[in-house]
Amino acid sequence: MASPSPREAGAASSDEAPGRVADHLNNRIFFRLFQVANTLQKQAVKELGVTTVQWAVLGALSDPRPTHGMSVGTLADFLVVSRQNLDGVLKRLERDGLVERVTDAADKRARMVRLTREGFAFWGNLRERIFGFYDQAMAGFKFDDRVALAHYLNEMQRDLTKVRLEQPRGARKKAKRRS
Repeated sequence: MASPSPREAGAASSDEAPGRVADHLNNRIFFRLFQVANTLQKQAVKELGVTTVQWAVLGALSDPRPTHGMSVGTLADFLVVSRQNLDGVLKRLERDGLVERVTDAADKRARMVRLTREGFAFWGNLRERIFGFYDQAMAGFKFDDRVALAHYLNEMQRDLTKVRLEQPRGARKKAKRRS
Protein backbone atom coordinates (compact mmCIF):
# COMPACT_ATOMS: atom_id res chain seq x y z
CA MET A 1 0.00 0.00 0.00
CA ALA A 2 1.18 3.48 -0.75
CA SER A 3 1.93 5.88 2.07
CA PRO A 4 -0.60 8.67 2.41
CA SER A 5 0.48 12.10 1.29
CA PRO A 6 0.95 14.69 4.07
CA ARG A 7 -2.38 16.22 3.05
CA GLU A 8 -4.17 12.83 3.25
CA ALA A 9 -2.50 12.11 6.57
CA GLY A 10 -3.88 15.37 7.94
CA ALA A 11 -0.43 16.81 8.50
CA ALA A 12 -0.30 20.32 9.81
CA SER A 13 1.84 23.11 8.53
CA SER A 14 5.55 22.85 9.29
CA ASP A 15 5.41 25.65 11.86
CA GLU A 16 3.07 23.71 14.15
CA ALA A 17 4.39 21.80 17.15
CA PRO A 18 5.05 18.06 16.63
CA GLY A 19 2.21 17.25 19.04
CA ARG A 20 -0.21 19.13 16.81
CA VAL A 21 0.96 17.14 13.79
CA ALA A 22 0.28 13.93 15.72
CA ASP A 23 -3.16 15.28 16.68
CA HIS A 24 -3.98 15.88 13.01
CA LEU A 25 -2.74 12.43 12.06
CA ASN A 26 -4.73 10.78 14.86
CA ASN A 27 -7.82 12.72 13.79
CA ARG A 28 -7.35 11.49 10.24
CA ILE A 29 -6.94 7.87 11.40
CA PHE A 30 -10.10 7.94 13.51
CA PHE A 31 -12.08 9.69 10.79
CA ARG A 32 -10.87 7.08 8.31
CA LEU A 33 -12.02 4.30 10.68
CA PHE A 34 -15.42 5.99 10.84
CA GLN A 35 -15.59 6.10 7.03
CA VAL A 36 -14.44 2.50 6.69
CA ALA A 37 -17.10 1.31 9.17
CA ASN A 38 -19.80 3.22 7.30
CA THR A 39 -18.60 1.90 3.94
CA LEU A 40 -18.62 -1.65 5.31
CA GLN A 41 -22.19 -1.16 6.55
CA LYS A 42 -23.37 0.27 3.23
CA GLN A 43 -21.67 -2.42 1.14
CA ALA A 44 -22.84 -5.26 3.41
CA VAL A 45 -26.47 -4.21 2.98
CA LYS A 46 -26.04 -3.64 -0.76
CA GLU A 47 -24.08 -6.80 -1.59
CA LEU A 48 -25.11 -9.27 1.13
CA GLY A 49 -28.55 -8.05 2.15
CA VAL A 50 -27.69 -7.90 5.86
CA THR A 51 -26.43 -5.20 8.19
CA THR A 52 -23.00 -5.57 9.75
CA VAL A 53 -24.58 -6.24 13.15
CA GLN A 54 -26.84 -8.95 11.68
CA TRP A 55 -23.78 -10.40 9.98
CA ALA A 56 -21.85 -10.40 13.26
CA VAL A 57 -24.74 -11.90 15.25
CA LEU A 58 -25.26 -14.72 12.75
CA GLY A 59 -21.53 -15.40 12.66
CA ALA A 60 -21.21 -15.45 16.45
CA LEU A 61 -24.17 -17.79 16.84
CA SER A 62 -23.05 -20.07 13.99
CA ASP A 63 -20.41 -21.79 16.09
CA PRO A 64 -21.97 -25.24 16.62
CA ARG A 65 -20.16 -25.88 19.90
CA PRO A 66 -22.54 -24.00 22.22
CA THR A 67 -25.69 -25.67 20.84
CA HIS A 68 -27.66 -24.17 23.73
CA GLY A 69 -26.89 -20.68 22.41
CA MET A 70 -25.54 -17.56 24.09
CA SER A 71 -27.06 -15.17 26.58
CA VAL A 72 -27.93 -11.74 25.22
CA GLY A 73 -25.43 -10.17 27.62
CA THR A 74 -22.60 -12.46 26.55
CA LEU A 75 -23.42 -11.87 22.88
CA ALA A 76 -23.55 -8.08 23.40
CA ASP A 77 -20.18 -8.13 25.19
CA PHE A 78 -18.63 -10.31 22.49
CA LEU A 79 -19.86 -8.01 19.70
CA VAL A 80 -19.09 -4.83 21.66
CA VAL A 81 -22.64 -3.47 21.22
CA SER A 82 -25.26 -2.37 23.71
CA ARG A 83 -27.94 -4.81 24.82
CA GLN A 84 -30.57 -2.32 23.63
CA ASN A 85 -29.17 -2.18 20.09
CA LEU A 86 -28.70 -5.94 20.02
CA ASP A 87 -32.29 -6.53 21.13
CA GLY A 88 -33.65 -4.71 18.07
CA VAL A 89 -31.43 -6.75 15.76
CA LEU A 90 -32.44 -10.00 17.47
CA LYS A 91 -36.13 -9.13 17.10
CA ARG A 92 -35.67 -8.66 13.34
CA LEU A 93 -33.72 -11.91 13.04
CA GLU A 94 -36.41 -13.70 15.09
CA ARG A 95 -39.11 -12.26 12.83
CA ASP A 96 -37.20 -13.66 9.84
CA GLY A 97 -36.99 -17.08 11.53
CA LEU A 98 -33.19 -17.06 11.74
CA VAL A 99 -32.74 -16.96 15.53
CA GLU A 100 -34.79 -17.95 18.53
CA ARG A 101 -34.70 -17.23 22.23
CA VAL A 102 -34.96 -20.29 24.41
CA THR A 103 -34.88 -21.04 28.12
CA ASP A 104 -31.44 -21.95 29.43
CA ALA A 105 -31.43 -25.62 30.44
CA ALA A 106 -29.14 -24.89 33.39
CA ASP A 107 -31.06 -21.84 34.66
CA LYS A 108 -34.75 -21.77 33.80
CA ARG A 109 -34.88 -18.02 34.52
CA ALA A 110 -32.28 -17.20 31.85
CA ARG A 111 -32.91 -16.87 28.12
CA MET A 112 -30.45 -17.90 25.46
CA VAL A 113 -30.26 -16.89 21.79
CA ARG A 114 -29.41 -19.44 19.14
CA LEU A 115 -29.68 -19.96 15.41
CA THR A 116 -32.65 -21.90 14.09
CA ARG A 117 -32.23 -24.58 11.41
CA GLU A 118 -33.19 -21.90 8.90
CA GLY A 119 -30.58 -19.63 10.48
CA PHE A 120 -27.82 -22.22 10.07
CA ALA A 121 -28.83 -22.77 6.43
CA PHE A 122 -28.97 -19.03 5.78
CA TRP A 123 -25.57 -18.55 7.40
CA GLY A 124 -24.05 -21.38 5.35
CA ASN A 125 -25.09 -19.66 2.12
CA LEU A 126 -24.19 -16.18 3.36
CA ARG A 127 -20.77 -17.28 4.59
CA GLU A 128 -19.63 -18.24 1.10
CA ARG A 129 -20.68 -14.82 -0.20
CA ILE A 130 -18.89 -13.18 2.75
CA PHE A 131 -15.66 -14.93 1.78
CA GLY A 132 -16.01 -13.44 -1.72
CA PHE A 133 -16.72 -10.05 -0.13
CA TYR A 134 -13.55 -10.35 1.96
CA ASP A 135 -11.48 -11.40 -1.06
CA GLN A 136 -12.55 -8.36 -3.07
CA ALA A 137 -12.28 -5.91 -0.17
CA MET A 138 -8.76 -7.05 0.73
CA ALA A 139 -7.46 -7.67 -2.81
CA GLY A 140 -4.98 -4.78 -2.53
CA PHE A 141 -3.34 -6.18 0.60
CA LYS A 142 -0.57 -8.77 0.69
CA PHE A 143 -0.97 -11.52 3.30
CA ASP A 144 1.63 -9.95 5.59
CA ASP A 145 -0.13 -6.58 5.32
CA ARG A 146 -3.38 -8.25 6.45
CA VAL A 147 -1.63 -9.82 9.43
CA ALA A 148 -0.13 -6.45 10.38
CA LEU A 149 -3.48 -4.67 9.96
CA ALA A 150 -5.24 -7.23 12.17
CA HIS A 151 -2.49 -6.82 14.77
CA TYR A 152 -2.70 -3.03 14.82
CA LEU A 153 -6.51 -3.03 14.94
CA ASN A 154 -6.38 -5.42 17.90
CA GLU A 155 -3.86 -3.14 19.61
CA MET A 156 -6.03 -0.10 18.93
CA GLN A 157 -9.15 -1.77 20.29
CA ARG A 158 -7.28 -2.80 23.42
CA ASP A 159 -5.96 0.72 23.91
CA LEU A 160 -9.39 2.25 23.28
CA THR A 161 -10.79 0.28 26.21
CA LYS A 162 -8.18 1.92 28.45
CA VAL A 163 -9.09 5.52 27.53
CA ARG A 164 -10.13 7.49 30.63
CA LEU A 165 -10.52 11.23 30.20
CA GLU A 166 -10.96 13.56 33.11
CA GLN A 167 -14.28 15.33 32.75
CA PRO A 168 -14.41 19.12 32.99
CA ARG A 169 -16.18 20.42 36.09
CA GLY A 170 -19.95 20.34 35.69
CA ALA A 171 -19.79 17.82 32.85
CA ARG A 172 -20.02 14.85 35.20
CA LYS A 173 -23.37 15.94 36.55
CA LYS A 174 -24.77 16.33 33.04
CA ALA A 175 -23.39 12.96 31.93
CA LYS A 176 -24.86 11.22 35.00
CA ARG A 177 -28.30 12.73 34.34
CA ARG A 178 -28.30 11.28 30.80
CA SER A 179 -27.58 7.76 32.06
